[in-house]
Amino acid sequence: MSDSAFSQPESPAVATDSASFAQLLAQFDKENESAGPAIGERRTGHVVNLREDVALVDIGAKAEGVLPLDVWREQGPGGELTPGVAIEVVVEGRDPEGSFKLSPFSPDRPRSLADARVAFAEGRVLRGKVTGVVKGGLTVDVGLHGFIPQSKSGVRNPDDMHKLVGQEVFCRITREPEEKRLVLDRRSLLEEQQATQQQQTLERIQQGDELPGTVTSLATYGAFVDIGGVDALLHVSDMSWTRVAEPAQALTLGQALTVKVLKIDREKKRISVGLKQLSPDPWAGVPERYPEGTRVRGVVTRTADFGAFVELEPGIEGLVHISEMSWSRRVHKPTDVVQVGEMVETVVLGVHRKERRISLGLKQALGDPWAEAETKFKVGTVVEGKVRNLQQFGAFLEIAEGVDGMVHIGDISNERLQHPSAVLKVGDVVRAQVLELDLPQRRLRLGMKQLIPTPFEEFVNAHQVGDELTARVVKAYPGRVQVDEGIEAACPTAAAPVRVIEEGSLAAKLAAVWKPAQAAAAKAAAEEPKGVQLKNGEVRKFRITRLEAERHQIEVEPV
Repeated sequence: MSDSAFSQPESPAVATDSASFAQLLAQFDKENESAGPAIGERRTGHVVNLREDVALVDIGAKAEGVLPLDVWREQGPGGELTPGVAIEVVVEGRDPEGSFKLSPFSPDRPRSLADARVAFAEGRVLRGKVTGVVKGGLTVDVGLHGFIPQSKSGVRNPDDMHKLVGQEVFCRITREPEEKRLVLDRRSLLEEQQATQQQQTLERIQQGDELPGTVTSLATYGAFVDIGGVDALLHVSDMSWTRVAEPAQALTLGQALTVKVLKIDREKKRISVGLKQLSPDPWAGVPERYPEGTRVRGVVTRTADFGAFVELEPGIEGLVHISEMSWSRRVHKPTDVVQVGEMVETVVLGVHRKERRISLGLKQALGDPWAEAETKFKVGTVVEGKVRNLQQFGAFLEIAEGVDGMVHIGDISNERLQHPSAVLKVGDVVRAQVLELDLPQRRLRLGMKQLIPTPFEEFVNAHQVGDELTARVVKAYPGRVQVDEGIEAACPTAAAPVRVIEEGSLAAKLAAVWKPAQAAAAKAAAEEPKGVQLKNGEVRKFRITRLEAERHQIEVEPV
């Protein structure tokens, strides 16, 4: 017997019921489909379950929605997802399995043109991600496609625009939204944020606070440091206790550092900060460490027209004034004596604590060459020196280290000179005699011609008492004879000329009447003359009877 023998024909009632059930099922599916959420629709859902990378969300439809967790973290309003929590989502469509694809809804990420217009009207701040750099600005995903012009990007250097790609930014819609894209502004938000942060910082900080900061810019006079939304000025003089010539030598852009608040002007919103104030003041105890008269060594750090600066220790510099560099020579510029980087020995002349200044002397470290001048350079002393300088009025000789003397042009030679260079040149080593010493003024007057033997001195040196020589009578009475060119000698033994009065003359008669005694004496003298009669112009032999060089006296007698 076959299985067909047990089969029975289907009744009409059963066939009708099957058709009705199929129609009802199709109608149910159609109704449910029409009752499901539309693409782009925003709904409130509840997290049903959490899987490794998605959250299952009940949005009131027959099928659960799927929300990727990474999308929630990136685009969501924040917060952790847990089963049962209510969230706002937007339906993006269906996945291949028929589940609704969801994305988080956030007021700062409009999903439709209508949402964008509401955000524009309310001035709402939008959150988005920079997707690329295009001509003139940036493309941004804020839920819809947006564009930020370069001038509204908040980036000063256009070359730095690419650094924002992939970064999350906040912005506002600047004009009525259109279908194609939204025009956005980021700079105004940054400025508002900076102003708010600046005000908060100004209200919070106090003078003396030590704050972390970042160097934002460098200038010739200092650097600007961001200390929490406020750019504070770090003046170059407050960077280090040692001198900083250029801020770039001590700091770099972007450098993180700690500074101390020195001054706050809340009305002008200005803050001055210091870096060196965080380290001990090297000037503490300087008067005790460097008393006046102390010999110190240091390195020449820089020179100026008026002197040279010498670093005695880090942060402590002293000034050697140009007048304290040499005892004798006039220094025209400090580099004639010292060079930057040179180690020198100096003497502390004074410490000025309030002005933070130390006066140093270079020449004092060498010793005062005039200290023994009174004994070494007495008047009449013969010295030797090098011609250092020539002037119209004379020459300057360096007779010792730090001691110069001046030879007037009239004391250089017995001959008349128009200029000292006629007989001298710089570098010549000559002998001179000290004519005058002025210790208070540190002046020495010297003479060179005083060491040149005169014709009289040469004659005296060449002769002695008793020498015989031939001379010419210059004056018969009192006797004067020329013993050499320009040199005369006295002849005390020259007889006075005899005056003969003829007898019988009127003169003889009157003398006999009025002066008989004198007449008799004259007659007797005439008869016996004393001394040797000399005649003007005659040349004869004489003998030297006296030579006195100091008194310039020579006496002779006829041989």
